Amino acid sequence: MNRLLIFGLGYTGTAIAQAAAKAGFSVTGTTRAGTSGSIHFDTAETAIASATHLLTTAAPDESGDPVLARYATAIASAPNLRWIGYLSSTVVYGNRDGNWADEDTPPAPSQARGQRRIDAEDAWTRFADRRAVDVFRLAGIYGPGRSAFDDLRAGSARRMSKPGHQFGRIHRDDIARAVTAAMNQDRPAGRRVLNLADDEPSESAAVITEAAALFGVTPPPEVAFADALPTMSPMARSFWAENRKVANAKTKAALKIEWLYPTYREGLRAILIQERGDSLP
Repeated sequence: MNRLLIFGLGYTGTAIAQAAAKAGFSVTGTTRAGTSGSIHFDTAETAIASATHLLTTAAPDESGDPVLARYATAIASAPNLRWIGYLSSTVVYGNRDGNWADEDTPPAPSQARGQRRIDAEDAWTRFADRRAVDVFRLAGIYGPGRSAFDDLRAGSARRMSKPGHQFGRIHRDDIARAVTAAMNQDRPAGRRVLNLADDEPSESAAVITEAAALFGVTPPPEVAFADALPTMSPMARSFWAENRKVANAKTKAALKIEWLYPTYREGLRAILIQERGDSLP
């Protein structure tokens, strides 16, 4: 039996666990609390030893990758492990001044969190001499409970105007779809980079406008980027400081899939239908 161990049953990890289970995997996941059917992060040695597939969703911090800091030796010696997946970020491509980056584009991080991601990718790649290692570079994650609808409900949605600033996003279900497809492939040892980004990079304001229309509310007024900049958090500033479009054609061809939600339009409609338990016109 294929046995998948997921480090981090959070928002995305839980969706991947559900998709993998439907695909026939026996799934174990870790949390820091060790509750809700998971195991505690600090007690994963047995699960590592029996895993055939291992996925980590944990982000690195200033000290490095938390999974490798605790379990590098156990992972290196795991007798059954054939495949490793690491959820990284498109932040590794840095600022491209609105130009495209694809799976073969050399990383050029322009901020510390991007460099930490590159360092973590490189650390996981050290296992690629004997195992298949897939590095998934994720665009902005959205889905049920984490979308423009939630911002509209909370009154925190801002229709930011910065013409030409486009970026990709990826629905949580398409992440689960891509990871499951990758795990089901019989691939030799070596590293592969996969871009999980939708087909249509777009401006943030367009997403808010679409969500408001589907929701049946008036969209918030446009806010000029220059006016909003002084009130932004450091994370928001770092996001708006970079402008890139991320291509995915090589990833979809390698995995032999198409996205369930190729743009934010399909993704938002699906979220609202799921929330309402009904259909939309």
